[in-house]
Amino acid sequence: MTYLAKPKLLAADAPRNALGYTRRDYEGAISTLCAGCGHDSISASIVQACFDLDIEPHKVAKLSGIGCSSKTPDYFLGNSHGFNSVHGRMPSVLTGAALANRNLLYLGVSGDGDSASIGIGQFAHAMRRGVNMTYIVENNGVYGLTKGQFSATADKGSKSKKGVINSDNPIDLAALALQLGATYVARSFSGDKEQLVPLIKGALRHGGPAFIDVISPCVTFNNHAGSTKSYDYVREHNAAVNRLDVILPKAQIEASYPPGSLRRVVQHDGSILHLRKVGVDYDPSDRIGAMNHLQERQALGEIVTGLLYVDSSGQDMHAHLNTVEKPLNQLGDAYLCPGSKALEALNAMLR
Repeated sequence: MTYLAKPKLLAADAPRNALGYTRRDYEGAISTLCAGCGHDSISASIVQACFDLDIEPHKVAKLSGIGCSSKTPDYFLGNSHGFNSVHGRMPSVLTGAALANRNLLYLGVSGDGDSASIGIGQFAHAMRRGVNMTYIVENNGVYGLTKGQFSATADKGSKSKKGVINSDNPIDLAALALQLGATYVARSFSGDKEQLVPLIKGALRHGGPAFIDVISPCVTFNNHAGSTKSYDYVREHNAAVNRLDVILPKAQIEASYPPGSLRRVVQHDGSILHLRKVGVDYDPSDRIGAMNHLQERQALGEIVTGLLYVDSSGQDMHAHLNTVEKPLNQLGDAYLCPGSKALEALNAMLR
């Protein structure tokens, strides 16, 4: 039904952000996913986050691969740049785009099949190279487009809709992102918008590789008893380590939380992350501690959610490569072809 346009009429009192946009301006086409799909909740959370942050839609580039999750960029930010790449190759295409034009805000959307199987090498290199992007994986543990086979993130011992037991060990993309050097790592649940929206906001404001693993139940093939990616299972086994508020530089900073329960992290652009502790004395700046905590809680059958790790001092790929401030796609011939003398000088440096 993507050919059906959404109604253009809006209520006269529809809320508008600082740019004068309504939430409708951040939406896309009508979703063709199954009713109740967790992916649609993630799309709604992305819309809300971009609306709240006063992001100009035309300054966003959204990229995806193949799968149910990779269809979702059609359902949000309809006025932004977009590219649907081949299976598992979204990170490479996004990396090239980010190198060419650093002035855009890059949002990569993928799935557990797209990123943890055929695209796992692409995922790994995007994280370790420090590509300035928000990488969201909509993780349901199955291949929804090919009728519900286990994906690489399916937990060992989980049961398929047909009763088959998964005998393979799962790939934990959040733990992998931590190991590979991502400077913002989070996990959330599509059914917890209160937690997910601020995590997306924080990722969009982060300068560097930001990764969010979102457990997103497949209502058709993986929402039954025995599944560890179902709505009921995630709600019963959710072990949140913190709750996040994102305060923009222009906003007045107010904190009404009890002393000792709040952690304040200033990001590169001046935005502030307020982390409210939930239940445990968790340190989101300890990469090794975060990896250990994930493994410990996983052994107990729990799903750790919240902001797992953040390094606000980290650098992105452009800083690593020492590229010029002006986007490469805006450089003229005189700069790109400075002549034989410049070439001779460069060659002399390499001798």
